[in-house]
Amino acid sequence: MSRYIIGLTGGIGSGKTTVSDMFAELSIDIIDADIASRIVVEPGSKALTAIKTYFGADFIESNGQLNRAKLRSRIFSEADDKAWLNSLLHPLIRQEILAQIAQATSSYCILVAPLLLENNLQKLVNRVLVINVDEASQVARTVARDPSSAAEIKRIIASQMSSEQRLSFADDIIHNQDASLDNIRQQVISLDQKYHSLALSFDK
Repeated sequence: MSRYIIGLTGGIGSGKTTVSDMFAELSIDIIDADIASRIVVEPGSKALTAIKTYFGADFIESNGQLNRAKLRSRIFSEADDKAWLNSLLHPLIRQEILAQIAQATSSYCILVAPLLLENNLQKLVNRVLVINVDEASQVARTVARDPSSAAEIKRIIASQMSSEQRLSFADDIIHNQDASLDNIRQQVISLDQKYHSLALSFDK
């Protein structure tokens, strides 16, 4: 089991997947909170049944999967619905994350969580790694990859912790502002060496 855990976070469109993929290429186990959130609402799960009952059958796709885009739009416009959903899913997601951490075998592992700080998941990690990027880049990158509108992306950014607040929690920072992939990879390699050393000391 990996005892040393790095929490990787950043706003929407900041490059979390790019960075976590680079750590994975270095044989580091990655635990992704977004994947955990999908696992707990798989077809047949109690959580999905509860969501269908609360929100209605039109929030479920024809293949039985949760319509995540429709649900996301709903909860960003209805605070009470968001609170209900969070109370249902957060304990289940946390349980799934802990189970995956327990199965990790690399000297340290990385927990990727967009809302690591907002959801108080930093209590599970030893260090917080923040990917920093400006809002204009966040919007441009997310619109290019998702069907969401720029206005919706800006609402999501506004609902998340500000860049300044996020950075105040950071033990380490990857600067992804106009950075090339090679530049980001060099930052990752440097941090990987640092984390191996910290994990070794932590394990003694």
